[in-house]
Amino acid sequence: MKLAIFGLTVSSSWGNGHATLWRGLCNALAKQGHAVTFFELDVPYYAGHRDLVSPETYRLVLYPAWEEVRAQAGAEVREADVAIVTSYCPNARQASDLILSSRALKVFYDLDTAVTLEKIRSEGHVFYIPDYGLSGFDLVLSYVGGRALDELQSLGARRIAPLYGSVDPELHKPVPRSSHYDSDFSYLGTYAADRQKALQELFIEPAHRLPHKRFVLGGAQYPEDFPWNQNVWFVRHVPPREHPAFYCSSRATLNVTRAAMARFGYCPSGRLFEAAACGTPIVSDSWEGLEEFFEPGRELLVAGTAEDVVGALSRDPGELAAIGNAARQRALRAHTAVHRCRELLGHLEAAA
Repeated sequence: MKLAIFGLTVSSSWGNGHATLWRGLCNALAKQGHAVTFFELDVPYYAGHRDLVSPETYRLVLYPAWEEVRAQAGAEVREADVAIVTSYCPNARQASDLILSSRALKVFYDLDTAVTLEKIRSEGHVFYIPDYGLSGFDLVLSYVGGRALDELQSLGARRIAPLYGSVDPELHKPVPRSSHYDSDFSYLGTYAADRQKALQELFIEPAHRLPHKRFVLGGAQYPEDFPWNQNVWFVRHVPPREHPAFYCSSRATLNVTRAAMARFGYCPSGRLFEAAACGTPIVSDSWEGLEEFFEPGRELLVAGTAEDVVGALSRDPGELAAIGNAARQRALRAHTAVHRCRELLGHLEAAA
């Protein structure tokens, strides 16, 4: 097939979770013989932090303005078997208008479902969903499952399916420890206000209680007034190629979910799968559906309080290592980009 995708970014992993997901999916699609073209608005924020320019297996079109790429996009969509527009795509409405007037299979993929539904509740709209809703699309995919799928029907979606995050095991795998990221406990994620309460309880507070242990936090957009502690080291941005070294240099790592996503459940983050594929023991917050992805107690540890985290970090190193290995085996068995690619193709075939 030929696929045309209009998304937020695939060229920069800085401050977003879209890029690494799309890189894995596009590579997996290409390896199965499909031709993929990804259209991305060339915005200064991502241009200044770009870590992918020329993908080897698919085509990236960086454009300065919609008016300058409309003709090329139109030609691409006319030849496409599948056309996809995603949440937070800057030109999502224009791309939707283009796609819905084509013969291609029309798909909307919401990688921010919880945020979308919360904003529609509070503000009545989001900029990336057309005023006419989602009824014109043949298929609506959602990064969040559970009851969020039912709520998407209120936006007119006719056929809905979950398409969760994934991991590329060729990139995320056990590697030697790095002194730069060495820690007893780590957390990797972009700053988000609605994740801060849980991060305070499950990362900062345990750091206060365990002053002799080294905590490392990596991510972008953290404010100057973030409540740092003396035994918390900060890495402003960890490039995707260094994620394995970051995880593998830690005795255990934390997974924290944004509050809006946790309220819906069935919301595994890409970082959860990355850490698992690296074989790093995971301590995760709890949300409905977590057990569908990893088995609590055997493949990861669940924490709701600082005491839970302290207890997890006090476990025997061999026990923690066994949990990390079990998580890695589960990730390789069910959560790779190839698995998600197959799921995507299945959803497309059903919708067609």
